[in-house]
Amino acid sequence: MSITTAIVLIQAERGGALADLGDRLAVVDGVAEAYSVTGEWDFVAMVRVGRPEDLARVVTTGIASLDGIGRTQTLLAFEAFSRHDLDALFDIGG
Repeated sequence: MSITTAIVLIQAERGGALADLGDRLAVVDGVAEAYSVTGEWDFVAMVRVGRPEDLARVVTTGIASLDGIGRTQTLLAFEAFSRHDLDALFDIGG
């Protein structure tokens, strides 16, 4: 089964949203991880879904509908490269 991965950059509205938005993002169906970050964006959500058409549902009815979301930008991943995954593959001794 192929997995569709997207990175969703999130700006929170100013106010109380920053305090608990990460926790609320993390429980959205399809969000694998949520990170608070510095810079122009406040959060990054890693979205992994089974079908490309599920991505729109997760972003529009899941993430963007949360109270406190100012704006989002979605980046669709074409290919994954991870040093962590390569290290785990060759770490036979654990």
